[in-house]
Amino acid sequence: MLLAWALSLVNPAPLRLRRRGYVRQSGLLHARSRRCRAAWAPHLARARGVILAAAEATVGRGSAVVLGSGLLDDVPLDALAKLFDRVTLVDAVHPWPARLAARRHGNVALMTAEISAGLTDPDLAKLCAAADLIVSANLLSQLPIVPIEAYEARGLEAPPRLGTQIVETHLAALNWLAGHVERICLITDTVQRAEDRAGRVTDSLDVMFGVMLPPPVEAWDWELAPFGEVSRRRRLIHRVHAYPDWRAARG
Repeated sequence: MLLAWALSLVNPAPLRLRRRGYVRQSGLLHARSRRCRAAWAPHLARARGVILAAAEATVGRGSAVVLGSGLLDDVPLDALAKLFDRVTLVDAVHPWPARLAARRHGNVALMTAEISAGLTDPDLAKLCAAADLIVSANLLSQLPIVPIEAYEARGLEAPPRLGTQIVETHLAALNWLAGHVERICLITDTVQRAEDRAGRVTDSLDVMFGVMLPPPVEAWDWELAPFGEVSRRRRLIHRVHAYPDWRAARG
């Protein structure tokens, strides 16, 4: 927790996003990613592979936009910067490791945006509509977290369909973009299951908030919290769905 607190202090972000809890959430994710580096490695490698395959299959190489770029652990930034004339990383918070990585490339830019609102930001909508490749990188299930926690922090109960509406809003934005850009790559976790040390599933959670996705082109397990992270006797595993061509996947 000390590392997460320290990161929440040093990571740059607009005050409005800091007050809404995005910097805190980024710090928690950053700290967990470092604690669980070995457990996360297979998932991150699979995600980078899917994104790279989608990028290489994109004929137009003018612009790529990564939504939910975060720490860039799951984004093959060096390859994207070589393949495309311009790469824009979009997130509510750009941690220092991502900022330093972006600075190594003259054609990589950062955009700060609250992606949970969909494409209501005109600048974001314009940027995405002009791109050749859009990547939604392990973002979809994360979008409802901060808005829901904002209600809880005030002692209020979040509207029952808030999570569902946020997931649907993001998918609606991708569906709209599918009519404007060449390729959209979506990677998202869909279900969380808790396992004990005997391998028995003790609990499960739909992190899509009831929204159904088409059959994935690729799927794998992500050991989000290995034994000892949240409990000595329990680990959390997320099922990940990958769609290197969202337009084709949704039919």
